[in-house]
Amino acid sequence: MTRPLARVLALLELLQSGGVRTVAELAERLEVDERTVRRYVAHLVDLDLPVESVRGRYGGYRLAPGHRMPPLMLTDEEALAALFGLAAAQRAGLSAASATAGETAAAKIRRVLPPRLAHRLDALLSTLAFTAAPAAASSAAAASAPAPDPEALLTVADAVRHRRPLAFRYTSAGRRTGDPTDDAATGSRTRERTVRPYGLVLHAGRWYLTGWDTGADAERLFRLDRLAAPRPLPGTFEPPAGPDPAERVLHALATAPHRHRVRLRIRADAARIRAQLPAGLALVGEPGPDGWSDVELRVAELDWLPGVLAALDRPFTIVEPEQLRFLVAELAERLAAAARPH
Repeated sequence: MTRPLARVLALLELLQSGGVRTVAELAERLEVDERTVRRYVAHLVDLDLPVESVRGRYGGYRLAPGHRMPPLMLTDEEALAALFGLAAAQRAGLSAASATAGETAAAKIRRVLPPRLAHRLDALLSTLAFTAAPAAASSAAAASAPAPDPEALLTVADAVRHRRPLAFRYTSAGRRTGDPTDDAATGSRTRERTVRPYGLVLHAGRWYLTGWDTGADAERLFRLDRLAAPRPLPGTFEPPAGPDPAERVLHALATAPHRHRVRLRIRADAARIRAQLPAGLALVGEPGPDGWSDVELRVAELDWLPGVLAALDRPFTIVEPEQLRFLVAELAERLAAAARPH
């Protein structure tokens, strides 16, 4: 970075990251002397950008709120976050702005992006599927879920969009964890995978890739935070007919090899059942002519289910396991005892 204009723009980017930047720090980052930093600040002020001088021992410069928004300098990762946030907020109905405002904001960000990055971000936004509106996902789960590497995310999205085989390193969590993305082998391990990627899905704050694992000769689900060094391979493929990627993810999660298999019959429609047993937790069949629906779950523990079934407040029968019958009976006895006058 040798041209003064490039350094002035770099100074603006540093100030946009927030806080007060000392003259010494700016000089070091820009590889110029302190006098030159002050000259660059004067250039920004001449452009009517709200740069403030802060006096004192820890003084320097900061970007203050102004009467107009200064040009934004976004990194690739920041541009990804901004565009994805706009798309997710509009989809969930969370944006206070109109749909037109969201679309024009996204268009302005795209217009100033390098073509290479713009195409990759478009690939992500066009291939990404949601299992539910983002607002419906647990905020705690979303906050605790590890974020995938942005570069890996863009590479995977591009492979999905152009139907290209993909190779990557994948770290499994080990056997019998109840996670459908885990290997059958004991203990965690990292190994190379070759996959024909079907779709990229965001579910409950986690990113998943669904596709055909050529090594296992079976369809598999992969968590993106465990995926590293993805690279596209030569050739293309046609995705199979059948459920869309979001439905494939929900089915894989609901049928994961947990400790207990639970089968129920509930006299209610699917919408009411899913209010207590959401997709990804239970497979819910359509109600028959008698109004009863078949429900299947695979869970690590049973102790939480009686309370959920009680909250559903609909007639139900337990097909299996027998242990769940005892737990429901115990809860019924406790509720009955609590309801008796003392």
